[in-house]
Amino acid sequence: MVKIVNINHIEIGGNNPLVLIAGPCVIESEDNIRRTVKGLKEITSEIDMPLILKSSYDKANRTSMKSYRGPGLKRGLEILQEVKVEFDVPLLVDVHQIEEVESVSRVADILQVPAFLCRQTDLIISMARTGKPINVKKGQFLAPWDMKNVIEKIESTGNKRILLTERGSCFGYNNLVVDMKSLPIMRSFGYPVIFDATHSVQKPGERGTATGGEREYVPFLAQAAAAIGIDGLFLEVHPKPEEALSDGPNMLRLDQVKELLEKLIRIDKIVKTI
Repeated sequence: MVKIVNINHIEIGGNNPLVLIAGPCVIESEDNIRRTVKGLKEITSEIDMPLILKSSYDKANRTSMKSYRGPGLKRGLEILQEVKVEFDVPLLVDVHQIEEVESVSRVADILQVPAFLCRQTDLIISMARTGKPINVKKGQFLAPWDMKNVIEKIESTGNKRILLTERGSCFGYNNLVVDMKSLPIMRSFGYPVIFDATHSVQKPGERGTATGGEREYVPFLAQAAAAIGIDGLFLEVHPKPEEALSDGPNMLRLDQVKELLEKLIRIDKIVKTI
């Protein structure tokens, strides 16, 4: 039986309905993140779907030195705190350095281990010791069964508030592929599983100094994952992805979100009543 992880008033796992974790890849401006969260809040309230906000104050894993990274720790966390309170949503934030764990844990409701850092033991232990729920992105280089070792690292601190996220695996150069078997494999470890439908269509480094992507395939992968059985969906969303400063090619357009979520809710209900 899959454990239930409580995030404020939201329950993830067990046989609970699908939860949405969504937001812009990185804070581009206060206006942009407010506009995005406002739209997501309106959509999820209308269709009665739990929402957790995701965004970043700093994107350390960028293709090029010239890539936009965000407003930084101090100002970024101030903005995220303001938006979290204004729209009354739990907040998920990724952390890249041990030195930032304490500051982020004071604002975020969920700490996220980035995919490239999912084997960084000291970082994971430091995050787990906060007692906050930990969402671990499975690295593109990792088999799903290898996530058991990551779970053991977190559990060693006494923290059992764990989420596991699938975001695709390396498939040759500049490409990712999703092995859908990974979803039931990771869920068999007893913790809720999230499917990251937008990072799964990335084409890392495809543009030389930037990452490419194929957002047109996001709905297909998301529906397939929901049909297999997942606890949450992770989407990076932007009002105008073609103008985004990070991950634009794989982010979903805000005005496409509602239609997709309505389909996923129907699929999720069927799967969880069988």
